Amino acid sequence: MRLDKFLQTTGIIKRRELANEACKLSLVEVNGKTAKPTLQVKPGDQVEVNLARKTILFEVLEVPEIKNIRKSDRSQYINILKTDDKVFDPESFFDEL
Repeated sequence: MRLDKFLQTTGIIKRRELANEACKLSLVEVNGKTAKPTLQVKPGDQVEVNLARKTILFEVLEVPEIKNIRKSDRSQYINILKTDDKVFDPESFFDEL
């Protein structure tokens, strides 16, 4: 399954068009390398998605055969290893200047 389709199907990114754009903007890495939206995802791959407010690192456990999966079934396909919320802290921002 293509990376952009996988991100959409598993609910990491809500729309495939946005997943495609994130890949093109080099916001998605697979196994430490910038990935194109057409990359074929396979079990064991580690995917890191850097969004505006959150970074998610997960491992692909299984590639879904169906188009839509339930939220309750997502843990069958991905194992989230790390998430970082990017919160803007104005005090620390001005301290660095």
